Formats: sequence, C-alpha cells, structure tokens
Amino acid sequence: MDTREVRQLFTGFFEQREHRRIPSASLIPANDPTLLFTNAGMVQFKPYFMALAEPPAPRMTSVQKCFRTSDIEEVGDDSHCTFFEMLGNFSVGDYFKAEVIPWAWELLTSPQPGGLGLTKERIWATIYNDDDEAFELWRKVGVPAERIVRYGEKENYWFAGPVGPCGPNSEINYDFGRYEGWQEHECHPNCDLPACHRFLEIWNLVFMTLFQAEDGSRTPLPQPNVDTGAGLERWASPLLWEGGTDWRGQAKSWSRPPAIFDSELFRPILDRVAELSGKDYEAASEVERRAIRVVTEHARAATFLLADGVTPANDGRGYVLRRLIRRATSFGHGLAKGEQFLAATADSVIDLMQEEHQNLEEQRRFINQTLAAEESRFFETLWVGQSQLEDFKKQHSNQRMAGAEVFQLWDTHGFPPELTMELLAADGFSVADPERFEVLMEEQRARSRAATRFEGDAGRIQTYSEMGLAATEFVGYETTRALAVVNAIVLNGSEVVRTVTPESAQGKKVELVLDHTPFYPEGGGQVGDRGAVVWPAGRFLVEDAQTVGEGGLTVHAGEIETGSLSVGDPVEGRVDEQMRSDTMRNHTATHLLHAALRQVLGTHARQAGSLVTPDRLRFDFTHVEAISGAEIQAVEELANRAVRENILVSVEHQSYEDALDGGALAFFGDKYADIVRVVGVCDDDALECFSKELCGGTHVHASGDIGSIVITGESSIGAGLRRIEAVTGRVAAERVRQQEDMLAKLSAVLQTPASQVDTRVAELKEEVDELQKAMRSMERRIAKGEADSLFAGASKIGEISVIVARVSDAPNADFLRDLGDGLKSRLGEAIILLGSTVEEKPAFLAMATPAAAKLCGAGDIVRVTAREAGGGGGGRPDLAQGGGSDPARVEAALEVGRHLIETKLAESV
Repeated sequence: MDTREVRQLFTGFFEQREHRRIPSASLIPANDPTLLFTNAGMVQFKPYFMALAEPPAPRMTSVQKCFRTSDIEEVGDDSHCTFFEMLGNFSVGDYFKAEVIPWAWELLTSPQPGGLGLTKERIWATIYNDDDEAFELWRKVGVPAERIVRYGEKENYWFAGPVGPCGPNSEINYDFGRYEGWQEHECHPNCDLPACHRFLEIWNLVFMTLFQAEDGSRTPLPQPNVDTGAGLERWASPLLWEGGTDWRGQAKSWSRPPAIFDSELFRPILDRVAELSGKDYEAASEVERRAIRVVTEHARAATFLLADGVTPANDGRGYVLRRLIRRATSFGHGLAKGEQFLAATADSVIDLMQEEHQNLEEQRRFINQTLAAEESRFFETLWVGQSQLEDFKKQHSNQRMAGAEVFQLWDTHGFPPELTMELLAADGFSVADPERFEVLMEEQRARSRAATRFEGDAGRIQTYSEMGLAATEFVGYETTRALAVVNAIVLNGSEVVRTVTPESAQGKKVELVLDHTPFYPEGGGQVGDRGAVVWPAGRFLVEDAQTVGEGGLTVHAGEIETGSLSVGDPVEGRVDEQMRSDTMRNHTATHLLHAALRQVLGTHARQAGSLVTPDRLRFDFTHVEAISGAEIQAVEELANRAVRENILVSVEHQSYEDALDGGALAFFGDKYADIVRVVGVCDDDALECFSKELCGGTHVHASGDIGSIVITGESSIGAGLRRIEAVTGRVAAERVRQQEDMLAKLSAVLQTPASQVDTRVAELKEEVDELQKAMRSMERRIAKGEADSLFAGASKIGEISVIVARVSDAPNADFLRDLGDGLKSRLGEAIILLGSTVEEKPAFLAMATPAAAKLCGAGDIVRVTAREAGGGGGGRPDLAQGGGSDPARVEAALEVGRHLIETKLAESV
C-alpha cells in the first residue's frame, strides 16, 4: 500500500462513517493571527470547536498540509520533518472517546484493503494520567494493560497554541521491537534515549474540552470535540517494515526501522539530490547522507511554502522560509562544493506531488526562479562569511576560535554554524567554548520566537464570544442605509456596558454591534466603511467597521458625538456614499489589474495581498523579476480596455468546488465557506470572463463605472514579490490634471512645445552627461598629480611600502579610489591609507596588495581609523572604505590607522 492509497483509505474510512471530506487549507492560516503556519489538521476547524462559526458538518475528515518550525534543527535524522501531511478526523460536539478509539484501532489493524493491517501486538497507547475512560476503552478493543502507558501534561495534553482549544490526548505508537543494533534498555513510547528508534508515534487522538486564554486560565468549551492527527510520512515506516519491501514495492529485508526518507514521499527527491551532488547515497558517509536528507526535506518544504504564497523575507513567515533555503544551501554547498541545485530539486518535488497538490505545477516557474535567486544570493553571503572566517582564524595562533565568533558569523553574515565547524576542522581548528555558542544561539531562538509569534486580539475575541451574540446581517450589497437595533456596546474591547454617552466614553474606544448593518467590515484587502449611526437624539461617528472572530459579528468602532445610546435602541446606519463608491471602483480595478497581470506576465503572477481604500489601491503579487516599462504599459492598457468595454460585473453564489471548476480564482491563505461569492467581469458574448474571483467585497455594477485606471508605481517588496499601486475614478482624473499642469510648466521653463518636452529633456541629459565626463577626466588628472606628490613620501617597512596621507578636500569618494589605484600600480607590495572630507564629512580609503593584505587587511585598517573619527567602515582585505562624523578628527584618525599598520608590519619583520 503506497501513500496515495493510504490517503484514500483514511478519508474513505471516515466518509463511510458519515464524515464530510474537507479540502486541505493553506499553510498560511486564514484569519488566525495567533499562528505563524498551519501546524495541525485542526487549525481550520478552530472556530467550530470554539462555537464561533457553524461547521459544514458535525463530522469531518481531511488530509491537511502542515508546517512546524520547532523541528528545523532536527531535520536530517530518521523521523523529523518541517512539512508534512496530516490525516485527521474531527467531531464538533458529536462523537467522543467511545467512538474514536475503536475506529482508530479498526483502521490500523483491520486487514488490507479495508485497513492498514498492522500487527495488533505492535500497537501501544499512551494516555493522560487520570484518563481512566480512555484506559478502559483501549482495554476493551484488545490492548493489554502493559501496553497502555500513562503520562503527564507534557506528553499527553494537546494545545492548539498559546491561546485556543486544548485537552488531554491519547497517542498511538508502533513498536518495531528489538531490531538489529538496538541497545537493550528499559524502553517505552516516550523513551528519551536519542539513539532508540524502537517506538514511533503514528496517531494522536485529542479530546478537546477546554479553552486556554492568554493568561493560561482554562474554561470549558461549548461542547466536547475530537481532533485527531496522523502524520502520513510516519505511517509509511511501519507499512514498509511489515510489508518487507522498499519504496518501489520490491522485496527488502529491513535490519532497522525504515526512516521517513525511505518512503516514496521522499526517496525520489532524495535520489535526485544525490544525483545532482554526484554522491551515491547508500555508499556515502553518514555526514553526507544527513546533508542529502536535509536538502531533500528543506527543498520539499520550501516548495510547498512558496506555492502557498510565502516568499523569502527577514521576518515572520518569510524569515522561516529563508532560513530553510539557506540551511539547505549550506548543506548542499558542502556536498557539491559550490553547485546550485535547489531549483532542480524543487522540480522533483513538483513532479512527485502535483497529482495531490495541483497548485505546485501552476507555480513551478515562480518556485524555480525564487529558489535560484535565493540560492545565488546566499552564495554571496557564504563568500563574505568565509572571508570573515579567515580574518578570525588569523587572530588565533592557538587554532581555537571563540564560540562568540562562530555566533557572530551566523548572526551578522548568515554564515551557517555547521559550515563554520566543517571549515575550521579542515584547517585543524576547533571552538574553544562551544557552550558559549549554544547559549547565544538559544538566546537568539528565544528572541526569534518572541518576534515571530503572531499575537492575536484574543481577549477582545473572547469578550464578544462570551456575549453569545447572533451574527450581524450584512445588507450593504443592496443599500448604504439600513434600520437596525443596537445589540451590544463595548468600551476598549473588554468593558461591556448597557448605555454610553459622550461623557462616559471620553478617552475610550467605543464599539457598537447592530443586528443589521450596511457597513462593509474590513476584509479581503478592502478597508471598512465609514459613516454614521444616527437616532433622533444623537449621532455616532463610525470610523471603521471590522469583523471579530469567526461568527460573522461586525463591530462599528468610532466616537459618540451627541446623545445617549443604549442596548436595544433603534438606529439607522448611514454609510458615507462617496467613500463607498470610490472604494468599489478601486476594488473592481484590483480584479482587472490581477487579470491583466496574469495575461502579460503569466499565470504564476498571483495575488499575495492587497489594500483597497477610497483614495488608492495597492496590489501585491508573486513575480521574481522587475516589470519593464512596456509590460506596465501593456497591463494598464489591458485593464483600461476592459473599463472602456463597460463589461457587466456579476455576482453569483456557488459551492466552492463549482466555483473553482468554473474558473474562479481563489487565494491560498483566505478562508472560504461552502457557498462562496463569485465576482465576475464577464461579457455576455465572450466565452471566457476577463476576470473571475472569489470575493466578498463591494464592487461597481459595470467596469465602465471605474472611469479609468492609472498605475502610479511598481516596486519590489521582497524576494519574489512585486507591488503595483494605482488610482481610479476622480483621483485618476485629478492625477492626470496635475500631470498636465506640470507638463505645461516644464514646457514654459524649457521654452519648448509640450509635445517636444521629452526630446528637450533627453538633449539636456546628454549635455549633463558630457559635462560630468569632462569633470571626471579632470578629477583623474588632479588625482594623478596628487599621486605623484604622495608617491615621493612613501615609507617602507620590510618589503612593504606604506603611504598614510591626508588628501585635500576630495570632490567625492571616487576621487580617493582613483588616487589609491594610481599609487598602488606604482608601489609594488604596499598598504595605502587615505583620508579626506567629502561634503564636510570624514572619508577614508584603505588598499593593500595581496601579500600586504595577509599581514594587515584593509578592512581592519578602515574600521579602527573611521572609529576614531566617530564613524565606521569595512570591506575586503584588499579594499575597504569608511566614514566618520567629526571632520576635525581626520588627522588623528589617520595616526591611529598608521599605528596599526606599523605595528602589524613590524611583527612580521
């Protein structure tokens, strides 16, 4: 039974037991700011467990893509991975322990093809200390008492996160027995002997009964729930072990438990990595085998993260992705000595897994380009890190480097510690205090965890959840005015009151909940509506509308201007109609721009975020390269052609599956209900729509209502991410008017007709370029004359010529570079240190020829020199530049640099 059959077996087993199969959600959690990634199958079901939303069915099953950051450093062993697929079945207030434990036993032990057919005597269960009910249920299905082990909260209690549902669990473990090479000891499922692989956890049954708040307190959930999770990758090991086959299905006698990398989920990718690196995996050393496994797993995980819209960055999710790529690159560097092959490895991942995960093929080009660019960029980092490592090694004649220096290489230059250790060992070096490195790394991990943990407004969500309010009915698609009743008043997100006045609300944030609302709550990139809530004796200014939690509750945040307002009062909500109209134009325009981008750049260009306001729109999308002027023009023209054709904007409500089958675009990271709202810009006579997307926002009735779309900017916002900004309607018209006025002024200043301004500007630029060339030529002649003077004053220490000099105010930094080049070409082996002021600030340049640089590097010289002038600098051993803040300290700084040079050279004589 291969893993494709396992997926089908699992979901089919529970579908036969009245479970509804739910598609995998994105690795980016939808509407859950408490989580960085989807780390368990239950993440998309959290609102149902907390009774914040109605589930599509009380019984559900899924195969969920998951990613966990906690195991990155363990990857490379037999069982750990960052990306995995989790098989799960879920009950929202329906069945509980008495049903799920027998089902789990049946699925695991029933003969194939109805079950996995695992040997019953190899199944162990762990339970929470006082869970006698689970104990009796395991005994009832046939597990003897000695194979049911009780543990405490650390081992057998599950949490959805720092805030969220939790409860005791029962873990199912597979016992491989006393395999060849197993070290005899007292063993159990949570054995802490690192080399022991006898037990493997294969399924976790969680019995959710409580909600943990931010302060750690726990309160009962509205109903008991079941959440189970079984790692597909782990199930492959006992299947291979008992089947006596390898991943191809060929007979194999296993001497030790198969690793996850031995299954067909990994082995084809692993073999490709081995081939690309020129290694024979079976014959390779353990160090090389581990490196191949790391590259395999990280390339697989990075491929899935990129496909779901995560892009490399220096914080948040992007930081985790970048760390994966760099870790894979550093291990790959050790294998292939400089060859890049992450993109080729990603192709193997896509080829292997696209049948189950179709978005992989759609994003193949983007994934490959991003990985290749990141890998190339990191090779530059490796070069800088190796240079810095050589500097450190020169400072330690005892061949023992400090742990703090190893950490500095990683923290400052991103140079992997594993590679540092490898290079040190190759040259006979070691780390004097490795424990110091570990301390610093743990401190950094703590900072990283604190910085990347997404904090949600859980307290505010809990306040509204406890009030038990019905969902707010949104009527804003049909009208901008609506009668309503006040259902709740909340101050500062936590203080629930019956009545509010301007006096009682002074200095506080006021939020109203109405039973009906015309105000669109912020979502899908569109800002919340503004306006007013009015009643005969008062007025509440609505500054924003937002959804709280998952239950469809809209809150109206703002300020009570006049009157007194109480819960139960009748009011009228009035949306600012001009702001709404402008917002609608911009929202429909984002759809047109998205469609145009995909036509011009390719279907890999995919929305990665947006902002729709009344004044402008911002659209982020995946694309590796900068967009040319011609491409921007083509995108703008395509979008405006759709505007001029005045195509009807239609809205349909369909099932999620039917919408996708009909060609509508959905975005990973967004959360969709069973019935979705499809917004199409579709000509009746056309076979295909210009644009068709799942969207809950407000839109114009026809594309012509937009007026026009003017792209105002295009830029990079990170690796593999671009941003387009644009305006529409009245703002676009005003922008065109401003540009016409500017053109008229330029025409007058240049005394040139408006139609010829661009030609005249080009002529002026050419003239300026010629003048700059002439000035540069003059500077070089001046530098040559200055070099002649300085050359005569060169001193010599041993075989090295030395020039340390103050240069008259230099016109720019290039002047010092020209002067240094001229001197170096005439001196032979030499060290040159020059100082001057550029734009009234100290500037320093150091140069050293190859032999001289080994004795005293230019980077070290500039660092100590610039520091004396209140600044800093650095560079390579042969060339470095720096600056300062105190012009009066240039002479003193040069003397400090001179002293360093003379001291270093004297030591070598």
